[in-house]
Amino acid sequence: MYEWKSIISDLQELIKIKTEPIGMKLFQTQEEMEAIPKVRRPQQIHTTDQIVAQAARLGWTVGITNEDLAGAQCGAVIGLHPQDEKWLSGKEYAGVWYETGQDANVHQQAMEVVPYGSYEAMAVSPLVSGRLNPPDICLIYATPGQMILFINGLQWRNYQKFDWSIVGESSCADSWGRALKTGKPSLSIPCYAERRYGGVLDVELLMALSPDDLLKAIEGMKQLSRNGFRYPIPQYGIQQDVRNGLAVSYGK
Repeated sequence: MYEWKSIISDLQELIKIKTEPIGMKLFQTQEEMEAIPKVRRPQQIHTTDQIVAQAARLGWTVGITNEDLAGAQCGAVIGLHPQDEKWLSGKEYAGVWYETGQDANVHQQAMEVVPYGSYEAMAVSPLVSGRLNPPDICLIYATPGQMILFINGLQWRNYQKFDWSIVGESSCADSWGRALKTGKPSLSIPCYAERRYGGVLDVELLMALSPDDLLKAIEGMKQLSRNGFRYPIPQYGIQQDVRNGLAVSYGK
């Protein structure tokens, strides 16, 4: 169990994010999802982008099944719809996002998705609510300046190089699809659909990661802050002699 109010307070203090950090959790049965306290069920058909936004932008706890989602794409990413031959063909996207049917098929196969067959439902909720404790993954929206310090925090201890993919449209596969499938921190540039239907701002990137990796990033950012690396990042000046500034961190 995680102390989410304290965790989110630390995150806000360190990088001053404006969009509510949320959790996402998959459920084997619809009944398990509907047992979440104060969970809302959609009254209309939505995209997963909209469901995520209802948690991140409105502070709601929302639970869904595949029947609540528009089309196969959203459900397939989170393992609620079969990734069958029809879905893999991607024919709906040929001539829309990709020149040919072959291009669309290659795109579908490139997406990171949760394997079908284990889950019936999914829910999202603000982390501070504690209603998904623990969530499978946490979703953090941030500007590039905030996000690089967040990533630096992840790399403070047990450094690793991160290699992230960009599938283009349906980039939720790069964030929550990949993180749910692999458990690894997953950064994405939110796509057209996420911005049009999910309310994602022009300046926002999305990080999806496990609760433990979120704690790791926060602890790393705390150490970086002690070293003088804080958000907002102060401008030093593009024409100044840089040596005095660098000497603060690296010595003379």
